[in-house]
Amino acid sequence: MVKTAVTHAVTYTIVGLLASSLLDYTRFFAESSLNLLMRPTSDPWVMAGPLFQPLRGVMFGGVFYLLREPLFGKRSGWLVMWIALAVIGILGTFGPAPGSIEGMVYTTLPTWVHLRGLPEVLLQSLSLSLLLSYWVHHPEKRWLRWMMGISFSVLLSFPVIGLLVGQPR
Repeated sequence: MVKTAVTHAVTYTIVGLLASSLLDYTRFFAESSLNLLMRPTSDPWVMAGPLFQPLRGVMFGGVFYLLREPLFGKRSGWLVMWIALAVIGILGTFGPAPGSIEGMVYTTLPTWVHLRGLPEVLLQSLSLSLLLSYWVHHPEKRWLRWMMGISFSVLLSFPVIGLLVGQPR
C-alpha cells in the first residue's frame, strides 16, 4: 500500500502540474462552465490537493492488494490496472464527473469541456499503472525506492510551504 500511495501522489502531482500549465487550467476553470463546479486554481484547497493523495493512494493500494494476482502476477498486469482505472474510475464513475459517461449525459457541460481534461487523467492513471507495476516487479532497484521517496517528500513539501507562506494579496 505504501508503494501505491507514494506512486499515486507523485504521478498525480507531476501530471497535474503539467496539465495545469499546458492546458491553462486557471483560465479554463474561470472562463468555461466549470467555473460553477471547480474551485479557482488560486484557492488554498486546490493548493492542498496533493496532500490528500497519499490517502487516496492507500485506498487504491487496498483494492490493488485484493486484485494482486491479475495486477502484479502477470507481465501485462499494468495494462489490466490501467484499463480498470480508466473504465471504472474515469469513464464509468457512478457520479456525473466531468469526462465520464454520466457527466456527459447528466450535466450541462459541453462535450469539449468533458474531453479537455481526459488526457490528464488518462496519462496519470497510465503513469501510476506503469510505474507501480515496475516498482513492484523490481524491488531490488534501490535507486527507484530512493527516487520515489525523495520525489514524494519534495513534491508534497511544495503545497505545505505554499500554504504556510500564503498567497500574495
